[in-house]
Amino acid sequence: MHARLIATGVLGVAALGLAVYRAARRNATADDRQAATRPAPEARGTMPPQQPAHNQAKAMSTPLTTASPDRQATHPRRVPRWLLVAPPLALLGLIGVTALLPGDYRIASTLGIVQGLGEFLPISSSAHLILTPWLFGWNQRPAAFFNTLTYDVALHLGTLLALLGFFWRDWISLLRAAPRPRTPDGRLFWLIALASLPGAAIGFVLDSVAEDYFRDQYLVIAAALAVMGVILYLADRLGARRVELEGIGWGRALLIGLAQSLAFVPGVSRSGSTMTMGRALGLTRETAARFSFLMSAPITAGALLWKLKDVEPAVMTAVPFWLGIGMSFAVGVLAIGFLLRYLRSNSFLPFVIYRLALAALVVIVYIARG
Repeated sequence: MHARLIATGVLGVAALGLAVYRAARRNATADDRQAATRPAPEARGTMPPQQPAHNQAKAMSTPLTTASPDRQATHPRRVPRWLLVAPPLALLGLIGVTALLPGDYRIASTLGIVQGLGEFLPISSSAHLILTPWLFGWNQRPAAFFNTLTYDVALHLGTLLALLGFFWRDWISLLRAAPRPRTPDGRLFWLIALASLPGAAIGFVLDSVAEDYFRDQYLVIAAALAVMGVILYLADRLGARRVELEGIGWGRALLIGLAQSLAFVPGVSRSGSTMTMGRALGLTRETAARFSFLMSAPITAGALLWKLKDVEPAVMTAVPFWLGIGMSFAVGVLAIGFLLRYLRSNSFLPFVIYRLALAALVVIVYIARG
């Protein structure tokens, strides 16, 4: 069973890599052809007309399905520097508070921070929840509550609340429009539902087996981190920047959903695989992240409800249990807001470098410990 599980993961990642490469090349070729046939503003003797101030302000509000692909593709919105600096500073404050906490409180808070970051940044939360206790030696305490499935449930509850809290207006609009699939928001709702199906099916079949097997397969996790980092880099480098939410069709939604189904392998990353496929299919970076976050809410909620049956009521009275939930919620909100703003004018390269560096660290520590 374990050999089949590894084979499934390897073949899935390989298939994703091939699909990403072919889709990215196809979109890049199409963009090159459009650029070659489109006359430049200087050649026409005129410059593009300027938008009125009230239209510019309206475009900056970024509604669900109304955006200007051409404007965003050629002129990415500039983000005030303080909006990019504030989340890291807040995160440093939370880390400082965590360092002052004793024993299990510090561990619970640390893993909450890890979950909040890893769930939304393309770096794999499942890999970090396995690697963090291993690197710090916390997994030598097998009876500790944070080494149980119960604690994983707690952490995912925090990030689910972060998703719902950050996108609550979006979800109200989507749910209201669901009975009208011909409207933009109604169509987006059913695209998200379609994209959630592959991940739900794969998770139902392999989730419990994968959790038990991959918990000590550190070299497999390192390989997944590195390989998916390279695939993310290629997709981001070759991918076009022209498709917004309204340009996502049924085919794109299904392919992104299939990419999400590979997240059962720690190190692949649910957000990383979906953003990678989104970029390969021509989505702008911000759109790829936004669609990834929206489609993660149903599958996270489903997995949480499925696992709640294993939670012992007595554990829910422990303070560290709720501390982990609170920390993953707070950091999750910071991570979502930061990434959406960051990707308006920046690439995924820092996350690629981080994945490769972490993979190298895991290999070095594994060899050193013999």
